Amino acid sequence: MAAKPHPPLMKKHSQTDLVSRLKTRKILGVGGEDDDGEVHRSKISQMLGNEIKFAVREPMGLRLWILFSAVVFTVMALMALAFPSQLYEVVFDQEQTATSVSIRLYGGAILSLSLILWNGLYTAEKVIIQWTLLSEACYFAIQFLVTSVTLVELGSLPNAAILLLLSRVFFLTVTLTYYYHLGRRPKKI
Repeated sequence: MAAKPHPPLMKKHSQTDLVSRLKTRKILGVGGEDDDGEVHRSKISQMLGNEIKFAVREPMGLRLWILFSAVVFTVMALMALAFPSQLYEVVFDQEQTATSVSIRLYGGAILSLSLILWNGLYTAEKVIIQWTLLSEACYFAIQFLVTSVTLVELGSLPNAAILLLLSRVFFLTVTLTYYYHLGRRPKKI
């Protein structure tokens, strides 16, 4: 008795089966939006993160602004550390009454902030750049308030101090603008 040949088995091609692919992606947790609005194409990109698209969303001129800020902070810090009494006289148009230690401590704090800015210049991570900009904005706001109170206590308003206050408001505005634009999510088309 001769054996009948069996018909060839029909294999299910899950690669082409759309429902099967969607079920697999749902089980793996890829393909849908996460909390940040990102759509991951694979589990690997979901675990490692995808910072390639960040460079596209970076506001124009941001790196140049951080470089400018880092240079200004470094120069001011070195001036406060090396020439504390001259820096005070230029800003407040008076001879220094306090010790130069407080101005040198100010210079040390500014130098620390400049190191944060230099670090923010070379990073590609959005969160670090945001914290760098927020630190800079807090500094400008606090310096504006402290300088204003000091000028009210002294009862004088020299031109250099007015220029300092106006520059702090300008720097604060630019920094907060970059912070706002960096934190915005892009519009979906």
